[in-house]
Amino acid sequence: MEIIKTISEELSIPEKQVEAAVKLIDEGNTIPFIARYRKEVTGGLDDTQLRDLSDRLSYLRGLDERREEVRELIRAQEKLTPEIEKALDGAKILAEIEDIYRPFRPKRKTRASVARERGLEPLAALIMEQRPSYDPPIETAALDFVDEEGGVPTVKDAIAGASDIIAEIVSDNAEYRQRLRELMREEGILKTEQIKEGDSVYSMYYDYSERASKIAQHRTLAINRGEKEGILKVSLTLDPQYSLSYLYGQVLAENDSPARETVKAAVDDAYSRLIESSIEREVRAELTEEASEGAIKVFAENLRHLLMQAPIKGKTVMGLDPGYRMGCKLAVVDKTGRVLDTAVIYPTKPHEKITEAKRIVKNFIKKYAVDAVAIGNGTASRESERFIADTLHEMPECGCKYVIVSEAGASVYSASKLAADEFPDFDVTQRSAVSIARRLQDPLAELVKIEPRSIGVGQYQHDMKPARLNEVLGGVVEVSVNSVGVDLNTASHSLLSYVAGITPALAKNIIKYREQHGEFSSRAEVMSVPRMGERAYEQCAGFLRVSGSDEILDETGVHPESYDAAKKLLRLFKYSDADVRAGKTYLLSYQIKREGEENVCRRIGVGGMTLHDIVEELEKPGRDVRDSFPAPVLREDVLEMSDLKEGMILTGTVRNVTDFGAFVDIGVHQDGLLHRSEISERYIKNPSDVLAVGDIISVKILSVDEKKGRIALSSKGLNKNDRVKG
Repeated sequence: MEIIKTISEELSIPEKQVEAAVKLIDEGNTIPFIARYRKEVTGGLDDTQLRDLSDRLSYLRGLDERREEVRELIRAQEKLTPEIEKALDGAKILAEIEDIYRPFRPKRKTRASVARERGLEPLAALIMEQRPSYDPPIETAALDFVDEEGGVPTVKDAIAGASDIIAEIVSDNAEYRQRLRELMREEGILKTEQIKEGDSVYSMYYDYSERASKIAQHRTLAINRGEKEGILKVSLTLDPQYSLSYLYGQVLAENDSPARETVKAAVDDAYSRLIESSIEREVRAELTEEASEGAIKVFAENLRHLLMQAPIKGKTVMGLDPGYRMGCKLAVVDKTGRVLDTAVIYPTKPHEKITEAKRIVKNFIKKYAVDAVAIGNGTASRESERFIADTLHEMPECGCKYVIVSEAGASVYSASKLAADEFPDFDVTQRSAVSIARRLQDPLAELVKIEPRSIGVGQYQHDMKPARLNEVLGGVVEVSVNSVGVDLNTASHSLLSYVAGITPALAKNIIKYREQHGEFSSRAEVMSVPRMGERAYEQCAGFLRVSGSDEILDETGVHPESYDAAKKLLRLFKYSDADVRAGKTYLLSYQIKREGEENVCRRIGVGGMTLHDIVEELEKPGRDVRDSFPAPVLREDVLEMSDLKEGMILTGTVRNVTDFGAFVDIGVHQDGLLHRSEISERYIKNPSDVLAVGDIISVKILSVDEKKGRIALSSKGLNKNDRVKG
């Protein structure tokens, strides 16, 4: 119950809801299933809340596990006291538990351990008492510990060894370390300096300093990378007025003890030799951990918006993978994503076979009634864009337009076993052209084939812990796939693998069953797939769609467990399946309101949240939640950087969002930077609060640096973000 209480306080969720969610998670339910179909139980907790809750649950349980491990390790040494027990029970983070264990942890040989072996611990204890006076004096008492053969030849050596023990005692004190960590976080200064000659992207950090408590997370990651690449030297220091004055106040007695200077020197030694560098590492690790989590959060949010971009439905698309020496690969895919034709053209240097390339492109557009050309944004994309724009201008009657598509991760997919299995007769560039075309048609269905961290909408993703990054991004893909739903008869193995309750192995079984038995005729038929148990079916069924099923509810997000309730609702208001198919149920919400929601819930046997979800599905059967999001901007003309003028206002698409701003595609080869300070007239704490990948916004050109390839943008006063001045 303590964990429940802690999560409740941290996430500001009532304990009853936390307890219900934890119970569902422990029973093996997936996050998408709980969020969508157990709202009545959790009080309507959404995917984000549930994932945060699950993360904290795992951390706190791991913390408790380590707490008990340390307790048993100390008990085994017969040193577990009520004070230590209390300290362990009060520890809130792993570092505090490790601090408590530090004095009891088996150590390699240290100066203090050598001194203890030489029998100097009693002398250290005597000095630490810091009596107002000593009789006999400390030096005289130390004579009893002089043993030349034992490695203590003089009184000075005895006192030095005792001081080493005192220094280690001070260093191992959990309370001291915790406070010094706090001081380092609050008052420590992070300094960087150049150690490798020459210009680099880290030039702003060649002579830089900032308080640790103020440093932005993206700067922490940039500094870390500069240090890793051997360009920067980094240090985190705390003014002695904070560190040593605190330790003196804790350790030194308030008297004029003859031992005072000895103890003071031991404290100085403890801090400079044992504590300072250790605390520096720990605090920098904390800063990095927080920055990494922040970067992962930004990456996850960008990925979610990228995956949830509106698909371009019912369009035949030609994908173009740009290139120079090896040419540009073309692939035409029909409205369902089926490959119709492929070709290689050479409109760019060194070949520049422009006439022949135009002939092939025009033939494809006319023959297959191509609606849009998707051009990858990699090498030679600028030249390819100009070529396609010129070609389309020569055939205005076709109505075809083009769009630049991010090809991040396309090469990863093209070289994968998945792509080889899907297109065994294509080379990697042909597969890439197909992927680029399909990305425009249905971003989600195509991007799930790529490892999330390779999609390229993050910041410093290569510096993140791979396991944590994959965990979070995998969760984003899972939420996106399940919020849209998948067609059981057309979904790829990759798409099915992200459906709640379906493992990669089970996804393969579904594909195999479909190949052997033909299309599924109903949701219930999926129970015939080998290894599809009742539990897995419960988790996945609501997210699977079967178009053309005799059961109309199979085409909606209504879970089979709610079919009876949904049918009662339809009968209550005299609707038939044919009415649902024909879209004649759009007045359900109004009719329920008139009848009284509580009355309707009672009559069909469901709660209010479940009723709302059922109605939403019945009013718009087969709806795609992505249709409400901005669609890609199709273009006809090419802009060059030389065409851009200060003050020019353009429409752009947000390609990436970072802590310091957003990168916007305005139709030229180089994305422009919309700095955080230029997003709105009102204060914006984080760009992701108001912008998302895929947003279509108006921007004004502030400056253009063709030599460096930089475009500075502003959206102040141009978008809805500025309607409220703050």
